Amino acid sequence: MIADRLELADWRRRVSELYALIRAEPDPVAAWTHWWQVREHLFRTHSQSPLPEQERGAATTPVYYDYDPSLRTVADVEAADGATFELPGSTSGHVTAERAGTAHLSLGGTAVSLSMFWLLDYAGGFFLSFRDATSGSETYGAGRYLLDTAKSADLGADRDGRLILDFNFSYQPSCSYDPRWSCPLPPRENWLAIPIRGGERLRS
Repeated sequence: MIADRLELADWRRRVSELYALIRAEPDPVAAWTHWWQVREHLFRTHSQSPLPEQERGAATTPVYYDYDPSLRTVADVEAADGATFELPGSTSGHVTAERAGTAHLSLGGTAVSLSMFWLLDYAGGFFLSFRDATSGSETYGAGRYLLDTAKSADLGADRDGRLILDFNFSYQPSCSYDPRWSCPLPPRENWLAIPIRGGERLRS
């Protein structure tokens, strides 16, 4: 048990260090390239990889859309109602969260609003996930993650304090690789009608 926890702490430390480097990199494409390269290494080699040990290899590591600069944007965040909310989960339970804010942004000229949640279970932190028109065909059907500050998945803010949201860094939850993981999933209010062809995708 202690060995597993130490290995999990190491995984989280490595992810935290990765995102710190990404936030410090002024070139978004270079940051994204480093992100997927480190993720591939962790998925293939780390004991806490979401991939089952017997399935780790080049044929099972994440794959991505090409980087699309139009999917990098900033969001103004306003306070939400603060209501306690049960996020749907990949297993039989739910994850309790507070509807903490609403992120207002534009993608390709389309105005988008996404609810941001503060996780009350697990390790706390802001959580932002979504589904879009690619879900189930080109990307994981249950949706993808964009912001999870409990795991340091956070690109920071610009000089004006607006939240940086780059959908090229969207990624699948761990439960998409192995059902032993229990993951919060996007609520219906974060289901988008537009396609977002950036970030992690399904293998074709």
